[in-house]
Amino acid sequence: MKKFFALMLTTLLSACNQQSNPPESPVANQFDPLPYVDPLIGTDGKGKTFPGATVPHGMVQLSPDNGRTGWDWIAGYFYPDNIIAGFSHTHLSGTGAGDLYDISFMPLTRPFNLLPTEGGPKQGTIVSHFSHDQEQASPGYYQVRLTDYDINVELTAGARSGLQRYTFPADAQQGVVRLDLGYSRNWDKTLATHVQILDAYSIGGYRKSTGWAKDQRVYFYTRFSQPIAKHVIQADARILTQAEAFAENLALELDFNLSNNKELLVHTAISSVSLDNAKANLQAEQHVLDFPQTLAAAQQAWRKELSKVRVKASEDNLTQFYTAMYHASLAPRLFSDVDGRYKGPDGNIHQAKGHPRYEFFSLWDTFRALHPWKTLIDQSRTWEMMDSMMDHYQVAGRLPVWIFQGNETDMMMGYHSVPVLVDAYLKGLTDIDGELLLKAALQSAEQQAFGLASYQKLGFVPYPERKWNVALTLEYAYDDWAIARLAKALGKQDIYQRFARRAQNYRHHFDAQSGFMRALDEQGQFREPFDPNAYHPEDYCEANAWQYSFFVPHDVAGMVEMMGGKAQVSAKLDAMFNTVQNLEEFPEWISGYIGQYVHGNEPSHHVPYLYQYLGEAHKTQKLVRQIMHTLYTTQPDGLAGNEDAGQMSAWYLFSALGFYPVDPVSGQYVLGSPEVDSAEIYLENGNSFKIRTLNQGPEQVYVKQVTLNGQPLEGYLLSHQDILAGGELVFTLSATP
Repeated sequence: MKKFFALMLTTLLSACNQQSNPPESPVANQFDPLPYVDPLIGTDGKGKTFPGATVPHGMVQLSPDNGRTGWDWIAGYFYPDNIIAGFSHTHLSGTGAGDLYDISFMPLTRPFNLLPTEGGPKQGTIVSHFSHDQEQASPGYYQVRLTDYDINVELTAGARSGLQRYTFPADAQQGVVRLDLGYSRNWDKTLATHVQILDAYSIGGYRKSTGWAKDQRVYFYTRFSQPIAKHVIQADARILTQAEAFAENLALELDFNLSNNKELLVHTAISSVSLDNAKANLQAEQHVLDFPQTLAAAQQAWRKELSKVRVKASEDNLTQFYTAMYHASLAPRLFSDVDGRYKGPDGNIHQAKGHPRYEFFSLWDTFRALHPWKTLIDQSRTWEMMDSMMDHYQVAGRLPVWIFQGNETDMMMGYHSVPVLVDAYLKGLTDIDGELLLKAALQSAEQQAFGLASYQKLGFVPYPERKWNVALTLEYAYDDWAIARLAKALGKQDIYQRFARRAQNYRHHFDAQSGFMRALDEQGQFREPFDPNAYHPEDYCEANAWQYSFFVPHDVAGMVEMMGGKAQVSAKLDAMFNTVQNLEEFPEWISGYIGQYVHGNEPSHHVPYLYQYLGEAHKTQKLVRQIMHTLYTTQPDGLAGNEDAGQMSAWYLFSALGFYPVDPVSGQYVLGSPEVDSAEIYLENGNSFKIRTLNQGPEQVYVKQVTLNGQPLEGYLLSHQDILAGGELVFTLSATP
């Protein structure tokens, strides 16, 4: 990454005068984490991340799109591609489905280059080729040269806006900016678009669409640094020259006179409320049409965010760590406007009071490690995010499952907002009334949808009723454990006992003969035939029996007893990591294999740490170091699976520091084997927690001793309160167990 920044600086300084100033230099003698972040990691392979410009938890993700549809282009951009069709303002980070790509601009000179693209229009897509040799990405900044037009494009962002700088070729007398409001029509269906020439320097409008999120509304306001010379509106099949148009799909071509200035700035803010709100969002950004200052502000925001943990490690591990911190700071993200208003899940406009509204909660993924990570390094935002989840409950009548763009998608399963909220409550990171929180949690647990009627009646979800039935039961049981913990904290003994019993429902699915969790019919009979090695999406969510049979993070001791004891479970885990996977049976989005263990998907993320409960710490230590070394790299394909809104990165962050939240509502972390030389977490309470390793090295993966504040740490657990109190955790490493 240091080479990357050096190349970036050299390229920018040697280019024409209109090129970007180099990224802001760090203060002398002060560590700067920015050179160790590479947003291109995860843009190849299975990661599905975007490389463009954003700020921590920002509303806008201004990033290039290749103009193709398909699994590889879920984030809009796929590293092996060589064309760009536009730069849009909304993107998902590492999810399993495509959506958004709203408000897409493309700078051009005539004539336009049209190419057929996967999923594109019959007449072809307007694109330009590009080369990675003329492309750069860093926190808050993206640059690429469109080689077909010799136009240099630079992107940066604020909290609710994106700023683009186009530098046209020296001989260009006229430039064109094309806005395609129907660009992502092949991912989600465009319902209605509107565009209006507001004055010589500004335009506005909206795109309304339906897709993964059913009711998406993106209003925009754009300000240009040069006056519009002329314009043409393409309204479906019609060509219009009027100043305003409404249609299902609109495209706007704007001509600019470049005879005196080859540089054009395009500043766009968005809103879910109205064009006026989008304009207010833009006006609230402090550096309107000032690219260097906007870039400097974005870089400073990232520098502040990433400096919450100071790590010393090898060059590659520094890049892995700070890129993981970067990815873990993209979601959830800001959704309310500068005046606090936003579109709610009921379709109406609501007012956030006392805190910003956040969206993009991928809770099936992120309850496991991302949200626990935020309770350590981002406590103030955790507070705000918990308020956002409860705001959703107040409007929608139930806690969120998987929400973005003011929509409940009900994607995936479980009521995993419950453990996230309960964890924050038990850690004192919310002032939500405990009784109200319990009421909301009970509403989720006692509803009749999503197989919960059968779950409450039978203690499990039967396979004739719903797919993912085994996974549903196991994950509901975990969420029930979170409710039990909350009820106990509130002194609700009857509710505590009821949900502690429900949390044992995982036992129904265990087949002692095979040693696996298996699907049941209404009479409690196992589904036949059964092959634990086969991919079985009817019973397990994006997994097979191996990956889900150990999902009992809240009652590992009970699971071990049920499975026959420590020796039996140890042998079963050994078999999991050594049984060859038949890759042809598994879909491409399930990846990152060590035997039957799949790191690229979330259900078994805690499994390497289970050996600690068996008295075999050395196996946990070896495995977590193996995963960090082989399934995370600094290349564009350096993530073994979907980033999933930060969960893959959060696993790495915890593990690199030497511990992981196997049970995210326990307030306890299970020790592993740290990959860093040292680290210091700067806590919001004013304390700092230090991690130090002795004898660190790629072969020294085993932990000989652990001390906390100079005293041997007994057992394998580290408490959240120990970290908040400050102090030092020291691992002494060895090459032998």
